[in-house]
Amino acid sequence: MIQRVTVSGLFPPPVYSHASVVEAGTKLAFLAGSVPLDADGKLVGAGDPVRQAEQVIANLTEQLRAVGSGLEHVLTTDVYVLSDEPGALSAVWDVVEASGLSVGPHSSTLLGVNCLGYAGQLVEITATAVVPDANSSAAVAQA
Repeated sequence: MIQRVTVSGLFPPPVYSHASVVEAGTKLAFLAGSVPLDADGKLVGAGDPVRQAEQVIANLTEQLRAVGSGLEHVLTTDVYVLSDEPGALSAVWDVVEASGLSVGPHSSTLLGVNCLGYAGQLVEITATAVVPDANSSAAVAQA
């Protein structure tokens, strides 16, 4: 069971929760950073953080599928954007919000950084997700 918590005494977050709690015994997946490379290792969306964010979400979806999970089971993400402009961060966040990650909503940190691992890379997302038991639907509760 995933419990999403928005704390009433804190500023209400835009489409994410302050915390996610998982019952003991739940299988978790800790995913490496999803990057904007295609299956051949070529950069997608050179110079375009929105297009790169879309590719990152597509790659993250594949990572989750490979471990038996999905976007709706993501507990937390760190979203890295190569920029110091709030507008660029907001544009990437719009992609994250539209992706299904905000269904939870999950807990997230959005960061502007000055360097990422691949030449031309503008976006990267790390995630932790529940891997539901094949015999159950991994119930989700909201607080």
